[in-house]
Amino acid sequence: MARNDNTVLVLGATGGIGGGVARQLRDAGWQVRALKRGATEGRRDGITWLAGDAMDAQSVRQAAKGCAVIVHAVNPPGYRRWSELVLPMLDHSIAAAKAEGATLVLPGNVYNFGPDAFPVLAEDAPQHPVTRKGAIRVEAERRLEAASREGARVLIVRSGDFFGPKAGNNWFSQGLVKAGEPVKAVSYPGSPGVGHLWSYLPDVARTMVELLARRDRLEAFACFHMAGHWDADGTRMSDAIRRVVARRTGAEVPVRAFPWGLTALAAPFVPTLRELREMRYLWRTPVGMDNAKLVAFLGREPHTPLDEAVEAALEGMGCLSAPPVAVTA
Repeated sequence: MARNDNTVLVLGATGGIGGGVARQLRDAGWQVRALKRGATEGRRDGITWLAGDAMDAQSVRQAAKGCAVIVHAVNPPGYRRWSELVLPMLDHSIAAAKAEGATLVLPGNVYNFGPDAFPVLAEDAPQHPVTRKGAIRVEAERRLEAASREGARVLIVRSGDFFGPKAGNNWFSQGLVKAGEPVKAVSYPGSPGVGHLWSYLPDVARTMVELLARRDRLEAFACFHMAGHWDADGTRMSDAIRRVVARRTGAEVPVRAFPWGLTALAAPFVPTLRELREMRYLWRTPVGMDNAKLVAFLGREPHTPLDEAVEAALEGMGCLSAPPVAVTA
């Protein structure tokens, strides 16, 4: 099959970042394919859905035929079975990208890095992780760099903690608030006064789409960092949630400390909590990203104002049902 430079395969298109990238690529005129286990095959909402599993090398290879880009945005749900699934799934995408000469896109994060690279991360910062998931991320990027010398091209976009409509498993929707429930309080996991980096999913997706539009100018192994929304002291995100809830519902919600002690008790029995606790160090130290390379390449970083982004996230998560409260001038 001849390659179509406007065709992309998205793995993880039902998730937060994968779904966001798939929709924005579709809107930018790309022919988008999405691979999903148990999918009813066909074209819906401008996306061609294919039945298949990222753990099945043959189904990934078949779905990727003729594609110029593969977006690898699939992760084990709830952090479960990372050590078993993450690298084999990536290997299947790498094999397909090498076969097609395609650009493989990976959403990255800060797991790769340890304290020797903090507090502000450049793309070439040393990667000495302190967690199991961090070590897996380092190995994933090592394999991607090797693939970029063997026929594939690679684009990694690293960002902070995701939040946004349909964002899936993340600290915003499982820690600060609860998806599908009215906001009665904000539960903040961070230490007082410690900065934290947040990334709005539609901004991350837009960044990937704009980089792909210029991919002929990218090196074979390209990596960019996003500055996102920097919360310098741990109050900015909580205050934005409180402002949006007050405006939409009239309710004043408190900010409370995240119950780390309770998660310690439950962690032996709940795999997701056990995995989240491993990343607690990121809430105890400030970790930001330097986006100078991205700004130099694109001219700017796509950036939605915080209150607008928080409102869209809460609405998309089913946490806001009331119309905005009228305010007397």
